Amino acid sequence: QVQLVESGGGLAQAGGSLRLSCAASGIIFSINTMGWYRQAPEKQRELVAVFTKGGSTNYADSVKGRFTISRDNAKNTVYLQMNSLKAEVIAVYYCRAVGLYACGSCVSDFASWGEGTQGIVPS
Repeated sequence: QVQLVESGGGLAQAGGSLRLSCAASGIIFSINTMGWYRQAPEKQRELVAVFTKGGSTNYADSVKGRFTISRDNAKNTVYLQMNSLKAEVIAVYYCRAVGLYACGSCVSDFASWGEGTQGIVPS
């Protein structure tokens, strides 16, 4: 299967920045979509930013102009640069990837979540 490992979360001041990374590991044949979701306490998980199958990007309206998703295809890694962070934001950021992986002599679908990394912007 394919594992996703996030890093880069932590404590930031309002107006500051955080940069998250997510690396996919495994025998990956292709990645169709890869991006970031977040979940605040007592709220549903929501999309933050994602690369679509066609290579375009989608952002939540609440982060447009402040967050930027980028990727390094050679490393199967996506990044999320978060600028102008807002106060009182406490959320766990999850990486999500969907694609195909090599399973011995076969190719199979995968849809993986990372374990999450927490971002905290105290009010």
